Amino acid sequence: MAKELSEILVEQGTINADQLKRAELYAKQNNATLAEAVVLFGFATEEQVTSALAKHFSLPYASKENGILIPERDQDLQKLIPEKFARENLVVPLFIEDNELAIALYDPSNLFLIDNVRMMAGKEVQVFIASKSQILAVVDSFYGHKNLLDEVVKETGETKDTAVPVDEDVQVEAGSLDLDKASGTSSQYIKLVNAILKQAISERASDIHLELFDERVSLRFRIDGSLYERTPPNKDSVSAIISRIKILSKLDIAEKRLPQDGSFSIKYQNRTIEVRVSVCPAVYGEKLVLRILDRGTGEMNVDKLGFEPEQKKAFLEASHLPHGLIFLTGPTGSGKSTTLNAVLTTIRTPELNFMTLEDPVEYKLAGISQVQVKPQIGLTFAAGLRSFLRQDPDVILVGEVRDNETAEACLKAALTGHLVLSTLHTNDALGAIPRLIDMGMEPFLLSSSLALVAAQRLVRILCPYCKVPYQPDPAVVAKIINEGRFNPREVGTWTFYKAVGCPKCVGTGFLGRRAIYEVYRINEEVRNIIYKTQDLVEMRKAMERTGALNLRGNGWRKVVKGLTTVEEILNVTTED
Repeated sequence: MAKELSEILVEQGTINADQLKRAELYAKQNNATLAEAVVLFGFATEEQVTSALAKHFSLPYASKENGILIPERDQDLQKLIPEKFARENLVVPLFIEDNELAIALYDPSNLFLIDNVRMMAGKEVQVFIASKSQILAVVDSFYGHKNLLDEVVKETGETKDTAVPVDEDVQVEAGSLDLDKASGTSSQYIKLVNAILKQAISERASDIHLELFDERVSLRFRIDGSLYERTPPNKDSVSAIISRIKILSKLDIAEKRLPQDGSFSIKYQNRTIEVRVSVCPAVYGEKLVLRILDRGTGEMNVDKLGFEPEQKKAFLEASHLPHGLIFLTGPTGSGKSTTLNAVLTTIRTPELNFMTLEDPVEYKLAGISQVQVKPQIGLTFAAGLRSFLRQDPDVILVGEVRDNETAEACLKAALTGHLVLSTLHTNDALGAIPRLIDMGMEPFLLSSSLALVAAQRLVRILCPYCKVPYQPDPAVVAKIINEGRFNPREVGTWTFYKAVGCPKCVGTGFLGRRAIYEVYRINEEVRNIIYKTQDLVEMRKAMERTGALNLRGNGWRKVVKGLTTVEEILNVTTED
């Protein structure tokens, strides 16, 4: 399909000949498909590529937006096409009509696959085309989340000395967790660890907390930023579970007095997931926290992060400057790394040398040199940045400015003709300025080099399957109009929603998170304030005069679009 796709995209004006040449070269050098290269460089979205293919093959285009890529749940479609086959071949059943099975495919030229589906289902096949990411998302939701954890915990409690077969679809990168020769209690705990990991991944959890108290065990999953209790294992199992995790992450199983950190990778449903491990001694025994880094769920498209159009324009304009400083602020876990990596992916070009210095390297980006900070051997942010300047960089990403030395190195890099992007921990975007001055940056140098400051928070997005409309208090509506700078005449077009909870969102009422931003381009008025007085109040007033939205203003736009709730915005933002 690669050769055909190149002709299709150029003929339909999706990309031009120069972009095609660059994408083909990248695909050849990096063992990638042409479609992946086109999307990676930002020449076209995945949806545009899929739509072009649909036109070329004269096939209907299926997506969640047009309502076609939603399988019928009462036709037993999962019996016709098993989950494993669907995921491996990027195909999903949609519906049966007149003894004909409708399916959505990623590659419509794969006639062998279509024949396989026809024989497997015993029906004629009607073909739709859909994007790869949407097919995988539908497979995840359609085949459902079995509550494996409840079953395995019950099974483990009942079978103290019997061998339990271990699941086959979770594998450690170094080898399989499916130990057929394991017997007795050892295989029980292997299966229990597998079940906890699988349940957490299926529920989109970012963290797993396992803790032992005096009379009970607590197992919690952090989903969309909030912790939810799950069926805990037996008290007698906790020590064995922690030992199993320690073995996987190559930690000392005999050390129970000191904190330990490690990591391991697993393969699950055709994707590699990294698990970071932290074990800490507590009063009643060790507490285990696992951070799940599922690269398959990361959103690296600036159009889908949550920027308002004017905010995205300001951020990308600053990112295309030949030199200067860009700072993104926010608390730990607010998605700063995701935003900066998405921006780098968007502006990346072979004509420029991109380098990043991170702790840790969370996203591996093609075409960008990435360095992991290792303070124990002297490779700090400041030391690494000084070395970077001898590597002829054009754009530098510094994971975080933590001290005066790193701040000074960033400023020197910006003043010597480099674009530097980094993060800070401050409460809002403009708070970065006094923080940087406090770190030793001279106001007159900062005023001339600072290009943009931004802040972000993550808000939970309402589950589209169970959210219900309601009418909020008039005082709340008035507050939204005032703080969001809306025209009061727009109120009649708004619909407010509240969370309910259903099986799709595991009862939380929310499905995923999105960022809200405040983005401030530094203009001459603010430069003068930084140089003369560093007055934060005056800076805020100057930014308000430009019409730029603050965090809460951006949040209210998500509310009136029906994406999140009033309570969510009030919880994550503060009034200026």
